[in-house]
Amino acid sequence: MYNRVALIGLGLIASSMFWAIKRGGLAGEVTGYARSQATRDTARRIGLCDTVCDSAAEAVAGADLVILCVPVGVMGDVAAEIGPHLASGATVSDVGSVKRAVIDAVAPHLPDTVHFVPGHPLAGTEHSGPESGFAELFDNRWTLLVPVEGSDADAVARLRGLWEGMGAYVDEMEPDHHDLVLAVTSHAPHLIAYTMVGVADDLRRVTDSEVIKYSAAGFRDFTRIAASDPTMWRDVFLNNKDATLEILGRFTEELFALQRAIRRGDGDHLHAYFTRTRAIRRGIIEAGQDTDAPDFGRGGKR
Repeated sequence: MYNRVALIGLGLIASSMFWAIKRGGLAGEVTGYARSQATRDTARRIGLCDTVCDSAAEAVAGADLVILCVPVGVMGDVAAEIGPHLASGATVSDVGSVKRAVIDAVAPHLPDTVHFVPGHPLAGTEHSGPESGFAELFDNRWTLLVPVEGSDADAVARLRGLWEGMGAYVDEMEPDHHDLVLAVTSHAPHLIAYTMVGVADDLRRVTDSEVIKYSAAGFRDFTRIAASDPTMWRDVFLNNKDATLEILGRFTEELFALQRAIRRGDGDHLHAYFTRTRAIRRGIIEAGQDTDAPDFGRGGKR
């Protein structure tokens, strides 16, 4: 589908993209670049990318698709670095969890001769680094494309085809709505998970060994989420500030209402609330976005 794909940043998403592209025979060549020499050395050792380059400029030279797989906070700097070296007619995309801030940071550095089609695969694990990727990561998961004003329809369609070839479902969304949706489904839940694990650490009447030894399923899932890459999530919250704060405000209101119900012994309110939220869980399973297995499918392949 592409002659040469360049992956800038070689963590979980980029490495999974490479293995999925190779599985599907979707590109003639895949080049890669990571700022860290150690990461580049690891990528070469495990055969990640056909060519691992020592500069971003070298990686994007001649590529007809460039994917920015770096933290949201450095997208603009990377775009400025590669802009002068992009081939005419190339498509530039990204995998960032925030879209408005990425568009504002990246677009000014791209020449008029390339197509900018931001994207976001809704897939991941708590693991990071070049050795964490696997070809099946995107299978039956959604990828959102967020075309900017004037995006070339053929470039969007071609990128959609690549993601579908990697196993993903694909939809398109407007950037501000994307950021609000992700604040609900990903960003606020991650912040809550970080907070809950932090609270457990602060409860000195519960020892560290007890927290680890007697962790029930709910806390275990919190720790899994809270183990995610701290640099990535720092940048997500700083770059999706308004939407995240809006959802956290609503969360706080809901939490106060539940506190009041518990304090007053209002079992009817609690039962009705939990029934409604349980239905959402069932909807996620019915949509094929998780499993009803007792371990939520997390006991096998990550």
